[in-house]
Amino acid sequence: MKRKLFEEEHQQFRQSFRRWLEQEIVPNFLEWERDGIVPRDLFRAAGEVGFLGMAIPAEYGGGGTDDFRFNQVIGEEVQYAGVNGAGVGITLHNDICTPYFLSYATNSQRERWLPGIASGELITAIAMTEPGTGSDLASISTSALRDGDDYIVSGSKTFITNGINADLVITAVRTSPGRAHRGLSLLVLERGMPGFERGRNLEKLGMHAQDTAELFFQEVRVPVANLLGEEGQGFYQLVHNLPQERISIALAGAAAARFALDNTLSYVKERTAFGKPIGSFQNSRFVLAEVATEVQIAEILVDRCVGALNDRELSTEDASMAKWWCTELHKRVVDRCLQLFGGYGYMLEYPIARAYADARVTTIYGGTTEVMKEIIGRSLGL
Repeated sequence: MKRKLFEEEHQQFRQSFRRWLEQEIVPNFLEWERDGIVPRDLFRAAGEVGFLGMAIPAEYGGGGTDDFRFNQVIGEEVQYAGVNGAGVGITLHNDICTPYFLSYATNSQRERWLPGIASGELITAIAMTEPGTGSDLASISTSALRDGDDYIVSGSKTFITNGINADLVITAVRTSPGRAHRGLSLLVLERGMPGFERGRNLEKLGMHAQDTAELFFQEVRVPVANLLGEEGQGFYQLVHNLPQERISIALAGAAAARFALDNTLSYVKERTAFGKPIGSFQNSRFVLAEVATEVQIAEILVDRCVGALNDRELSTEDASMAKWWCTELHKRVVDRCLQLFGGYGYMLEYPIARAYADARVTTIYGGTTEVMKEIIGRSLGL
């Protein structure tokens, strides 16, 4: 079924980004997987050719369009190229972090930060998760106590994407002890602030080229001028931006499932067993027929959600539905496809093996499947 969401300008953008991926990321991907991080220069290279900050106004060096279909193209092409670990930092920068600066930054903050975000000189991250909180934002304990024109920030965060590379970290902090949701605020911590330290680059099951770090704050003095939005509104700012984050994850899940399907189709047509291509056996045909159907359903769902997001009509519940369904599908598809590779599917030299490892986290980050179902269930009056 032909997808009708994209227009000619998006297709041209897709071709340009695909060429850039093939030149800048694909040849270096396995090296970066071994290193556990991409070079900072990758962000600057992406910024130079307009693949960062598409929604940032042109006056600050951005693309000047808030059409999320451009973000979708990037998210999909990263998956189609099989370089998820290297590309996820870019999608986080564009899809998840940049909207906070666009929605809540003052004019002064926009002048300070947006040009660098668009050019790739300033790499962004968002720090919510703490060692003991997970999805429970109300239990965040990292404190930010007012002291004149500064906040004194103490605490720690973990599992932070872009955590090693980031220059600007949107950090959820508690500015009013004892006030649960209403006590949270967002502060931007900057590279080099005394007391702001990064722990080790965490070793993960998959997505090895994406740096994931622990962050430690030891009485970091952060200017009040770095408060993003209003004090006490952090929880509501996070909730407001979560639908776009979850659609970003959902579309990546659908695209990664498409990558697994296409990769497997190529393999089963060439690999033989008992004198016949593996794909000629009924079991292979039935498995791949089911996978192809489900992937197409996921793409239709994602496209509808992106259209709703562009029209400012995407609900939290619909985003949650897309997030859990597409990521669970992603995980299931990759598992079924790997099985058709036999023993070769377990070898890391085959992209399907790396895809299998990368898939596992997608039902966890951005809100677990269980949290997504809870959100949907409550919306049903249950």
